[in-house]
Amino acid sequence: MVSKEMEVIIKLLREFQASQIEPSVEGMRNGLEQLSSMIKLPKDVKCEPVDAGGVPAEWITTPGVVSRHVILYLHGGGYVGGSIKTHRDLVARISRVSRARVLIIDYQLAPEHPFPAALEDSVAAYRWLVSTKGISPDNLIVAGDSAGGGLTVASLVKLRDEGVALPAAAICLSPWTDLACTGKSMKSKAKSDPFITSESGKFMANLYLKGVDPCDPLASPLYANLQGLPPMLILVGTSEILLDDSVRLAKRAKASGVDVKLDIWEDMIHVFPAFAEVTPEGRQAIEKIGEFIQKFFTE
Repeated sequence: MVSKEMEVIIKLLREFQASQIEPSVEGMRNGLEQLSSMIKLPKDVKCEPVDAGGVPAEWITTPGVVSRHVILYLHGGGYVGGSIKTHRDLVARISRVSRARVLIIDYQLAPEHPFPAALEDSVAAYRWLVSTKGISPDNLIVAGDSAGGGLTVASLVKLRDEGVALPAAAICLSPWTDLACTGKSMKSKAKSDPFITSESGKFMANLYLKGVDPCDPLASPLYANLQGLPPMLILVGTSEILLDDSVRLAKRAKASGVDVKLDIWEDMIHVFPAFAEVTPEGRQAIEKIGEFIQKFFTE
């Protein structure tokens, strides 16, 4: 049963979706900025800009954090939109429930900076945390939503292949893991998804890939060798076209020996924890994320 608050969000998203005659970079970027502008960040949230190995970033902390515990957060936005600004509230909530500092980065976006620019930035930021800031991988978690969720897995694959020590765990919220857009839910959930359309998905994928094979494992980690990756939480709703991106990723990860928790929320929309400010479902999901993180971060 969807809450009344979530029904309002779904209605707003459908109205925005209907207003988009055809996908555009400007429309997608402005849409995310407008959504985030509706949420006021609590006064006790501290935001500190930083250069993370050449990548623009921001430390986001809440009262009572344990400084050695760090989450590297990769925002969503289809690789063409999203920013530190659009995800501050979500990241601050994750900081609060995990009692950890969060580093969110402004990785380079397509079409100005296509694949593998975003991946190079996320890996650089991770290396900076470990090598320059001295954060132990055992005290580090990588997390992301949508495109950032797929980027999370791709980053782990690349770091593993480069012989870099991997983080304690990973969190993927409605991850976009298949830029070839082959999941059955791309069609079966088209009517129930108020956020993304298959048309907009393919539009963003083409801008990011810029001619690269959509099944390249570092662009679409669904097709990657996932052996040796850390424990992973995958959270997704049943009312989104990317449902199968999560289900198939979990299946492949488990087959590769990865400890995976797939948390499917009935009737929930794409990256619904981002609406925790106004929906009980979002707040409940944030608590679940916190419970998962606390398994790896001890006092």
